[in-house]
Amino acid sequence: MTERSEVIGTVPRYGAGSLPDVLPSALAALGVPGPDPLGLRERLAGVRRIAVVLVDGLGYHLLPLAAPVAPTIADVLAGRLGTVLELTSPFPSTTPTSLVSLGTGVPPGQHGQLGFFLAIPGTGRVLNPLTWRDEPDPARWQPVPTLFERAAGTGVQVSVASRPEYAGSGLTVAAYRGSRYRDAANPDELATQVLAGLVEAPALSYGYHPTLDSTGHVHGVDSPQWRAAAAEVDALLARLVDGLPRDGALLVTADHGQLDVPADRRFDLDADPRLAAGIEVVAGEPRVRYLHTRPGAAPDVLDAWRAVLGDAAWVASREEAIGTGWYGAVSTGHAARLGDVVAVCRQRYAVLATAHEPPTIAKLVAFHGSTTPQEMVIPLVIVRGDR
Repeated sequence: MTERSEVIGTVPRYGAGSLPDVLPSALAALGVPGPDPLGLRERLAGVRRIAVVLVDGLGYHLLPLAAPVAPTIADVLAGRLGTVLELTSPFPSTTPTSLVSLGTGVPPGQHGQLGFFLAIPGTGRVLNPLTWRDEPDPARWQPVPTLFERAAGTGVQVSVASRPEYAGSGLTVAAYRGSRYRDAANPDELATQVLAGLVEAPALSYGYHPTLDSTGHVHGVDSPQWRAAAAEVDALLARLVDGLPRDGALLVTADHGQLDVPADRRFDLDADPRLAAGIEVVAGEPRVRYLHTRPGAAPDVLDAWRAVLGDAAWVASREEAIGTGWYGAVSTGHAARLGDVVAVCRQRYAVLATAHEPPTIAKLVAFHGSTTPQEMVIPLVIVRGDR
């Protein structure tokens, strides 16, 4: 068994301060029976309407970078508005894993969305969450009931506001089924739709904002474009704070953080025969690679990747990766979605797969997915309407 000390990074605090704990505690504050791992029942006593907004890519360590162009975030950091807690994302620190963890309230090993690109066992195909619709069936691929379903069953008014193009997607169904979907094509519409979801009490109104993450990927963290996107986020949050009813509360969190990866710290498995040898299916993403090997090739692949990557990555077998506890307990039916070999990048390294993935990925400036605090530590901002 691989010791935890060998894996550099932040350990997910499942059940004690992680993204999957947000909605269970929000529902507890609304009087729904169940666990309250974040203690929101007491903190939000008297609240009957809760808005939860997930800002893609707004890691805790990025808040000070945003503050100079984001007065609402600056007020939070200075203690003038609400409170902010430090949570962890699930592992990998990537959007599909985090959204499903948020929506179900369980670690990735239980819901099965164990990364970004995932091999579909027995098919030789890779599931792309950006194009996923009906195959595989989202309810079978992700069998855990969502917290939206549970809340609706207790009489809570539940809704999800997000981009129109995400409506009915496989990832949306896997993460949010059981909720009313509200189209929101831009930040103004998102604010309007999230607040509309609070009209009737008790209410849980969720909103998703993607632009900060996509801007960081393309232009880099703290670039002028990133700062403009951060200012846009802040305007969204200001509208939501101003629009809260007195018996309402706003919870703002993220799915992961982000960091820039220099060009000289990028490996390309498709340009290095030592890394490409013995592999049938490449999945995961640049910061966490899942390698499905040819029969009998796993030991050689493991040795080759350790030799080539050295200290740039923690490279392990599937069993060793599961043994770390990063995914929580992994259901038997989900284990095959991980690679025979798992490579988790350390520091600011990445492993590209230029022949297997869209060319846009190799052109990105910033990435996430691994275990650094910059990627794994996320905020939970809490603002009450009766502040």
